[in-house]
Amino acid sequence: MKQNRIDASQLELTEKVVSIKRVTKVVKGGRNFRFTALVVVGDGNGHVGAGLGKAAEIPEAIRKGKEDAAKKLISVSLDENGSITHDLIGKFGSASVLLKKAPDGTGVIAGGPARAVIELAGIKNIRTKSLGSNNKQNVVLATIEGLSQIKTPEEVAKLRGKSVEEILG
Repeated sequence: MKQNRIDASQLELTEKVVSIKRVTKVVKGGRNFRFTALVVVGDGNGHVGAGLGKAAEIPEAIRKGKEDAAKKLISVSLDENGSITHDLIGKFGSASVLLKKAPDGTGVIAGGPARAVIELAGIKNIRTKSLGSNNKQNVVLATIEGLSQIKTPEEVAKLRGKSVEEILG
């Protein structure tokens, strides 16, 4: 799996909290409550990342999640319709997300966790279907895994030693 990570310092990132969970640890004196926040960040222009933050307070968990997501940014190559260049399936754990190219005017057809990633990546037209596990964290990570696998027609043509016209038909 190749990672095409980006420096987040020069990007204008927006964040979206996908889920906040209260985690309990039972100790001798009672229960310890902590919070886990799953945060997706993106610039709406082909860069997106997801991160997990854990802390005793919710705002601190969100801040940590945002920092973690900014470290894990990937770039997504889009076509002229604001869609992905080809269909594929992203997998993470037992969650799979089918990402299908869509013509202009389709809009974003996606469930909650996958929608957060797709909107922050700046994709305007796409159809998705969550397959397998519907665990929010795994669905988000499967979507990002799928988006990181997208290749442009130029990259495919270079790999196969053909022209872009031959690839596109």
